[in-house]
Amino acid sequence: MLPTGLTIAGSDSCGGAGIQADIKTFSALGVYGMSAITAITAQNTQGVTDIRELDTAIIRAQIDAIYTDISVGAVKIGMLSSTEIIQTVAEGLKSHQAHNIVLDPVMISKSGSHLLRPDAVTALKSHLIPLARVVTPNLHEAAELVGFAVDDYKKMEEAARRIHAMGAGHVVVKGGHLSGAACDVVFDGYTFNYLENERIDTKHTHGTGCTFSSAIAAGLAQKMSLDESIRRAKVFITMAIRHGFDLGHGVGPTHHFYDFYRS
Repeated sequence: MLPTGLTIAGSDSCGGAGIQADIKTFSALGVYGMSAITAITAQNTQGVTDIRELDTAIIRAQIDAIYTDISVGAVKIGMLSSTEIIQTVAEGLKSHQAHNIVLDPVMISKSGSHLLRPDAVTALKSHLIPLARVVTPNLHEAAELVGFAVDDYKKMEEAARRIHAMGAGHVVVKGGHLSGAACDVVFDGYTFNYLENERIDTKHTHGTGCTFSSAIAAGLAQKMSLDESIRRAKVFITMAIRHGFDLGHGVGPTHHFYDFYRS
């Protein structure tokens, strides 16, 4: 039987991020992907033009439908947008004793559109971070969570400490927005580890955060250790960025299936 992963996130109509990126990542890494959609976005490579949140009843119904029928190996959480949706997702996951939860605290799209309402940040901290085995903020998201600018490695470490203190099992503060090498800071509550790769000169990075977090969830669904899951996810996203491609007129997507299309 294939390992299974559930993504709870928003839909990206151009397929580079959100639910679509998560399902592609699961599939590329050998995991059967399932979804509970929280919002529908109208977007392309140039930006988000509209957002429609789904009502909380259908969000909860999707979660219940999966868990009452199928064993879920891991959960990736992405765009939730509102306090009500955050509470609904947290209650649904707790009721089904969900495990291996990877929380990507999606707040702002690459084009600058707000995907999480400012008043929902508190709900994210109190309801979902304590459920997460690992939280994967980028520098901007980490800053929103801890209340200070996160723009160097020392601040990344302090942000990781504070997010861990909110109840997260592990924290990965992603350093993609720093200059120099692409280095992520990983904190387990005791020690720091640093995952570093060369920076790839490309603008085609749409969906990198979604892809990285769902790759971690895929590893957990396959019963890898968290450390192994994170390290494989780092390799996977680096190669997906390296093979990102030109699509549309803006920021193109990473290539989730680069390994299958090599000649």
